[in-house]
Amino acid sequence: MTERSSDGLDERRRKLLFRAWRRGVREMDLIVGRFADAHIAALDAGGLDDFERLIEVPNADLYAWVSGAQAVPQSHDSAVLRQLIAFHKHAEATR
Repeated sequence: MTERSSDGLDERRRKLLFRAWRRGVREMDLIVGRFADAHIAALDAGGLDDFERLIEVPNADLYAWVSGAQAVPQSHDSAVLRQLIAFHKHAEATR
């Protein structure tokens, strides 16, 4: 589970961190949760909005985008998703 404490985070960030680690599919928990651990505190209001939208995306779709199996639809293409994809690729490369 999360390696980051929610201490010091505002309520919105605490809820997003919780939801990032409880997507219902372990692999997606690890992808989205680890990203949230690393970046949730630094996201601005727009970034939090984008992250909330990503949290609502079905696991299969989000995994396809992150893994590169499907192109990201323009409606979800955001700086936060690009950060998540880069974060995941970096994590995969360092394993």
